[in-house]
Amino acid sequence: MPRTIQIRDVDDDVYLALSRHAGAAGLTVPDLLRREASRLAARPTVEEWLARTRRRPSAVTRAEIVTALDEMRGPWPDAGR
Repeated sequence: MPRTIQIRDVDDDVYLALSRHAGAAGLTVPDLLRREASRLAARPTVEEWLARTRRRPSAVTRAEIVTALDEMRGPWPDAGR
């Protein structure tokens, strides 16, 4: 059974921005919010995502990651400046 959600005290500028986004997508504000709520509900929580990604095996070591990041960042600036 569908549920109704009511959001109170939305600032005028927030509603105007939502209205612009909805208009650009050819939707009403309630349709836009319904779509965005569905997308949000489909995303895993941070805890779920971390649990899922921790189970993935990786052949890359932490040391290799640090080395690659150091190479991308380049040398550290002189500390004596």
